[in-house]
Formats: sequence, C-alpha cells, structure tokens
Amino acid sequence: MKKLIFILFTIMIFNSAHSQKVPTVVATVDLNRYKGTWYEIARLPNSFERKLKCISATYTLRDDGKITVLNKGQYITDPHKTNTAKGVAWIPDKNSPAKLKVQFFWPFSGDYWIMYLDKEYLYVLVGDPSLKYLWILAREKKMDETTYKMLLQKAIDNGYDVKPIIRVEQDCN
Repeated sequence: MKKLIFILFTIMIFNSAHSQKVPTVVATVDLNRYKGTWYEIARLPNSFERKLKCISATYTLRDDGKITVLNKGQYITDPHKTNTAKGVAWIPDKNSPAKLKVQFFWPFSGDYWIMYLDKEYLYVLVGDPSLKYLWILAREKKMDETTYKMLLQKAIDNGYDVKPIIRVEQDCN
C-alpha cells in the first residue's frame, strides 16, 4: 500500500511539473515597427530591476540582423543615478519571430517572448516560458487602466500569477 501511495504521489508531482502552461506568442513581429523606445509600465519582481524606476528599453536594429538592447533606469533612492545594461537580441528560429533570445553577458541568454502586441505597436506584453519574467511595455510613460487590465488578463490566460506585479514609477524627466 505504501508503494502504491508513493507511486501515485510521484505521478502527481511529475504531472503537475509538466502541466505548466506554455505561453502563446504572436504570429508575426515587424522589427522595424518594434524598434525604438518602450517604457516599462509593470513587471513581475526580479533582482536586476528591484531598485529602479523610470525604466525604459531601447531597441536598435543592427546590420547583422540582430537587435541592440539598451535598458535604462533611475535609482528610486537617488534619481540622479542611472543604471544601464546593454545587450543583444536575436530571433533563433525565423518561423517563430516572436520568440527572441536576449543576452546581456556571455554566455548566458534569456527568452524574450512577445505574447501580445498592439496592432499599432503602442503596447506589448513580454514574458518567458518559465513564467518567472513578465513585462508590460508601452510607447508612452502612462497607460490607461482598461488597456492595463486587458494585458494583465492576457498574462493570466498565459499562465502567469500577476498578484506580485509591480507598477513601475515613470515620474522622471
């Protein structure tokens, strides 16, 4: 009987570990329209942005087909100090243009999946398949509440727990 309970328990753990929802991504992305500056409206907590506000990401297309990524933010405790991180992004599979890889230091890279993109390229929902990272980005520093709630719902539909989401202050010049 103990063996049976152990086997059933093991199967339950295995199934729950593999039943995690994999986020869906948009079918197409026009990088010429995507390039430029995006402002961080909200995110799930992460170690590399925890002391920052007024965060932006600027994407620049390169001649080799890759994308230069420049993330910038100001320290909450001292807005005169900034933190920047420069990296590179690329599309590893041309058949999945919304599943990018991004690298800020070699040899490590992360997933950058575009799960929702406004048809006018005004706002975007970005995450990763582990469901640990999530960002809501916009071309403007502020977002109306209806759009924000719609993007949160899209994140929930993709398997994210949005309870710990952080709304990013964008009160800098």
